[in-house]
Amino acid sequence: MPRPPLAERYLRVTEIFHSIQGESTWAGLPCNFVRLTGCPLRCVWCDTEYSFFGGERLSLEDILRQVQEMETGLVEVTGGEPLIHPNAFVLVEELLERGFTVLVETSGAVDVGPLNPRAHKIMDLKCPGSGEVEKNLWSNLRHLTARDEVKFVVKDRVDYEWARTVIRERGLDERLQTGSLRAILVSPVWEEVELKDLASWILEDALPVRLQVQLHKLIWDPNARGV
Repeated sequence: MPRPPLAERYLRVTEIFHSIQGESTWAGLPCNFVRLTGCPLRCVWCDTEYSFFGGERLSLEDILRQVQEMETGLVEVTGGEPLIHPNAFVLVEELLERGFTVLVETSGAVDVGPLNPRAHKIMDLKCPGSGEVEKNLWSNLRHLTARDEVKFVVKDRVDYEWARTVIRERGLDERLQTGSLRAILVSPVWEEVELKDLASWILEDALPVRLQVQLHKLIWDPNARGV
């Protein structure tokens, strides 16, 4: 049965904007962002609570048009949690077909298996300090490829040690060495962990991770939207 045309397929969108990518191995690059509305998680440190509700109902045709008008080849589909929307998978497919490099920022609580493998998954495994550690869908690790990245947002030393254990016990460090994973990211909750402390923990453990900061919060007001 043929799929409905893109003009008749919809997503609820919080914002579409053009900015500098602030996180992941793609940090620093100009990027188009499509932030979808809604999330089943309630991480205690969430900095995008405004995306939980509201938004604007847009057709996939309208979303694609807005992204193409920005004339930048890198696009991130994010949220909230974008993959709770079945049409998000279609949006990713359509962006890829138009030649975009597509990043998908996901919590790791939703099955990523149906995503087109050409997309770059950035999967945020939830540490205990988030309050949502039980929501991690561990089977998602099987779907990670050399294109993909795993992120741990740490609130304190306990979160860091939990992440270190997961990296080692789940073999993420080995996958990094064999090239079957692009990167492991460790990011501090904004203003909760001193960067020098996090850096020293990583160095002491010789952990093969990339310490990252939220670059956009250093450039603009940390509470600014649309950046």
